[in-house]
Amino acid sequence: MAKPKDERQEKVVRGSGNVFADLGFPDAEERQTKVRLAAAINQLLDRRRLSQIAVGRQLGINQPKVSALLRYKLEGFSVERLMRFLNALDQDIQIVIRNKPRSRRSARIVVTAA
Repeated sequence: MAKPKDERQEKVVRGSGNVFADLGFPDAEERQTKVRLAAAINQLLDRRRLSQIAVGRQLGINQPKVSALLRYKLEGFSVERLMRFLNALDQDIQIVIRNKPRSRRSARIVVTAA
């Protein structure tokens, strides 16, 4: 007798830590980096409770671009531009380059907010 659908064993696959890579995007590292930078920006903006117009003045962009940033619509933003926004919000950015461990197959980019 066949098991009911809810009792069947589903195969679980461990993610890579980058949802974009898991979904097969060719630019997965860049997308992940942009999202992490945007998350840091959005956390700062949430704490500061500024209007989108005020944020735009501080970052040097118009209100529609601020809206896109707040909604994680990041197609029009480069990694470099997002880092400049963090600088404009009085945040230092530190880039550390190190050897990848032999245990990992490929090198990666990691963005961590302190």
